[in-house]
Amino acid sequence: MFMEQDSSRLRRFLISGIIFLLIAGMIMANSVAFQLFDSMLQGFFTTGGQTEFKTMLMKLISTLGSPKMAIVYVVIIGFLLWGFKYKIPALWSIATLGSGDIVAFLVKNIVKRARPVQHLVGDDGFSFPSGHVFGMFIIAAILFLVVLPNIKSGLWRLVCQILLIIYLILLAVSRVYLFAHYPSDVIGAMLLAYAWVQVAEWLYVWFAPILKRWKFVANSEV
Repeated sequence: MFMEQDSSRLRRFLISGIIFLLIAGMIMANSVAFQLFDSMLQGFFTTGGQTEFKTMLMKLISTLGSPKMAIVYVVIIGFLLWGFKYKIPALWSIATLGSGDIVAFLVKNIVKRARPVQHLVGDDGFSFPSGHVFGMFIIAAILFLVVLPNIKSGLWRLVCQILLIIYLILLAVSRVYLFAHYPSDVIGAMLLAYAWVQVAEWLYVWFAPILKRWKFVANSEV
């Protein structure tokens, strides 16, 4: 089975979840110290000014990592997994992103943080957490957990893992560089996504054996 019982899963969920709640709480309380922290980090990523090439590159990275693209990616992943008889992992992948997007949407509308004043007109909605980073973190987690383990070559598997991590970092930087989010928005998105993945893994371990009894997925690998 792709995911097994793991006694440390609850600890990882609690640690990431508590840190996320602390950040959300400081944002909702309009903590001056936290605003200063955000401003300092944002200045670090935008130091040197915005050149035409950097802006074009960051916009491309951001577009490829948009929430809509994350949906496209997970549908493709689910389709391929289903075709290769990984039906339960396919359903799990789509459900993990879909339910996670609902959680992120609810958090956005509870915290109700306005975007940075310099943000582009095309960036609408609330700022915390970053939907781009949240969605692509979930996609990366799905690839790590149920796709990359099928690559037999350890070297190629490692290369894919490194590329995914680099892209996630670049996506987070692009959202700050384009003033679409504060640094704490992308940090919070990663923490929330990580915590949600722990929940999704636990649900997979619990439900996968039950789903195996259902006729339409009975021949699925788990």
